[in-house]
Amino acid sequence: MSQPDHDTTPLLEMIERWVRLESPSHSDEALQDMAQLIVADARGLGLNVDLHDLGSAGAPLVHIHNRAAGDDRPGILVLGHYDTVHPVGILEKNALRREGDKLYGPGIYDMKAGICLALVGLAKAQQSGGTALPVDLVILPDEETGSHRSRTAIEDYARKSRYALVCEPARADRGRCVTARKGTGFITVKAHGRPAHAGMQHQKGRNAIEEIAHQVLALQAMTDYERGITVSVGVVKGGTTPNVVPEHCEIRADFRLPDPEAADELRAKVNGLQARVPDVELDVVFELNRPPMPRTEGTVALLKRCQAYAAAAGLDLDEAPMTGGASDANFTAALGLPTLDGLGADGDGAHTLYEHILVSTLASRQQFWINTLQALN
Repeated sequence: MSQPDHDTTPLLEMIERWVRLESPSHSDEALQDMAQLIVADARGLGLNVDLHDLGSAGAPLVHIHNRAAGDDRPGILVLGHYDTVHPVGILEKNALRREGDKLYGPGIYDMKAGICLALVGLAKAQQSGGTALPVDLVILPDEETGSHRSRTAIEDYARKSRYALVCEPARADRGRCVTARKGTGFITVKAHGRPAHAGMQHQKGRNAIEEIAHQVLALQAMTDYERGITVSVGVVKGGTTPNVVPEHCEIRADFRLPDPEAADELRAKVNGLQARVPDVELDVVFELNRPPMPRTEGTVALLKRCQAYAAAAGLDLDEAPMTGGASDANFTAALGLPTLDGLGADGDGAHTLYEHILVSTLASRQQFWINTLQALN
C-alpha cells in the first residue's frame, strides 16, 4: 500500500463542481442534471457507468463499476446519494468558499465529497493494478426522503455483494465510522369525530382534537431511553375554526429503535391504541421505514480490516457508538451483509448553513479508499 498523494487538486475540483450544481431531493430537473454530471466525471476517469430507471417518474440510479464482461462475482457495494436537503438557491446563503482548512457548501459534507472520495479512489485503484473484487458504486437520488424508490434496488445489489461500504460523512467527533444505526419510522394517527356548533350544540359534537391529545401523551410515553427507544410527535393537524367542534385531527410521529425486537414491541403497542373519547374512531399506521442496523460479527471483522487499510493511509478509523440517524446502510445490514458506514469526508454541519469539510484530511481519506478497494477480498 502506497503513501497518500497529497496533491488533491483534481479531487477538490470535482467536489466543487458537484457542490455548485445544487440537487435537492424534490427537484427532478436538478437531480437529472446532477446524474449527468456524475456520469461525465466517472466516464472521464475511465470507469463503466450505467443509468437505471427506478420504476417511476424521477431521477435515475447511477451505477459506476469496474466489472469486466461476464464477471458476476459477489463484490464490494459502495453506496452514496446525490440528493441533498438544501433547496436550489441556498448557495446564496452558504456560498462555496474556503476559510482556512474548511471548505463550505450545501451538500458538501452530506455527502457529495464522500462520493467523490470513493469515485476517485476506485479510479486510482483501477489504474494501479485493479481491485481484488469487482466494485459497484451505486449512487441514489432519494436517500434524504427515505429511499422509497431506491430500496428495492439497494437490496438487489446487496444480495449480490460480499461487503457494503457507505459514503455517509464521518462523524464530526474525530471522524469516526459507523457500525450500528437505529431503525427509523413513522406513526400516523387520525381521529374521526363529529362536528357541531361549539356554542349551540356542543354536547352533540365529538372532539377529534381532544382524542388526539390523549394519543399524543400515549405515544410520547412509549419512549424508553434506557432501551434506546424514542417516539416524538412532530406534527399535529386538525380543526377548522374555533366555533366548530372539530371532526378531524391527525398526528405524525417519528420513532427510533435499536433492534428488531424493539420494533416488534413498539408496533404492538401502537397497533393497540384505543380511542378514549366516546364515538370517535381511530386510524393508526405504523411504518418501519429503515430497519435497525445491528453491529454484527461480520461488520466487526470488516471494521478491523478497514482499520488496517486506514492506518496504512495515515488515518485513524475509530468506531462511533450507535447513532440515531439512519441511512441506506440500514437496508444492507438488515440483510446480513457486513456493512461499514460513515466512510465519507471529515467535517461538520450536515443539513445546516455551516456545512463544510476539512481539506487537510482529504489525502488520507482518498488513500484509504484506494487501499480498501484494492485489497478487500
